Amino acid sequence: MMTTMNSRERMLAAIRRQPVDRVPLDIWATGEVNQKLLDHFGDWETIWRELHLDGFAGAGAPYVGPKPKEGCDEWGNRHRVAEYNGGAYWEQCHHALADAQTVDDILAYDWPRASWWDYSGMREKCLEKCKERAISCGYMAPFYFHNQLRGLEQSLVDPYENPELTHALLGKLSDFFYDKHRAMFEACGGVIDISQVTDDLGGQTGPLMSLEVYREFYKPLHVRFCNLCKEFGIHVFHHDDGSCRLFLPDLAEMGVDILNPVQHNCPGMDMKELKREFGNNFCFHGGVDNQKILPFGTPEEVRAEVRQCIDALASDGTGYILAPCHNLQVVTPLENILAMYDEAWKYGAGR
Repeated sequence: MMTTMNSRERMLAAIRRQPVDRVPLDIWATGEVNQKLLDHFGDWETIWRELHLDGFAGAGAPYVGPKPKEGCDEWGNRHRVAEYNGGAYWEQCHHALADAQTVDDILAYDWPRASWWDYSGMREKCLEKCKERAISCGYMAPFYFHNQLRGLEQSLVDPYENPELTHALLGKLSDFFYDKHRAMFEACGGVIDISQVTDDLGGQTGPLMSLEVYREFYKPLHVRFCNLCKEFGIHVFHHDDGSCRLFLPDLAEMGVDILNPVQHNCPGMDMKELKREFGNNFCFHGGVDNQKILPFGTPEEVRAEVRQCIDALASDGTGYILAPCHNLQVVTPLENILAMYDEAWKYGAGR
């Protein structure tokens, strides 16, 4: 019988596609769901114990740069609260470079600098957390920040309308994220386990861009970031909603280790096929349907969904971290959340 692992050992073994004592468990949830869990269990220590969660411990550098303009973040973007069905999201309402027309406009923008963050205390904080949890640090997402600065619609047409401006903007983004993450990785001195090199390339029914656009504009940046992670022995986590099957060979080639969230109801995302074709490349993270089953199914349907995910994505006994395939939403009944983790803990034992 395999020796019982702690959460750190279990998560890292699954990521390396090595044997695990059980399928590791993670959680992504909105603030409203977190509060629902706190109301039920009382505190976070009890939540993690009762749901048998493994997850990651986060690490980051505090911002110490110039004070942003009133109502703006350090990028010059603005946000507002958007309410929905008893919950709320902090949605962007102003894009700092929406009106840029030329490369000169891009160069004239006051780009954030890596020196605006303080890295001095990071290693000590990571060492406090890494005894029990795998440490996750960093978020490098050039397409996402292209969206943030230009707006989603404009960022999608930029490569066609103004490729020179697009290359200039992405080059500045790439340099900033590379410098900031190198500073974090150096400050932590080998303690970081995971970093995100990520972007939503897939939509509900298909890719958000062509493979040609991805390879010209975004893939070189992803490769640069993946290489940076590998230089420090850090595993690469890639979050990609929707139908992203088109891009998976490229992601495997560049060294992505963890693929999230495996939205298997979307075209091309059949779990058994993904495991068969990419099980030697990726540890899969997520999987449990968060659009229909978790919010609107019965507890028994949730349990069946959990078993289906484990059977498909942990068919070889490893390479899978079970979680919802995005943030649990406020409309998700508590009994379904409890059923998901109870079934995952019981059914995933010894897989």
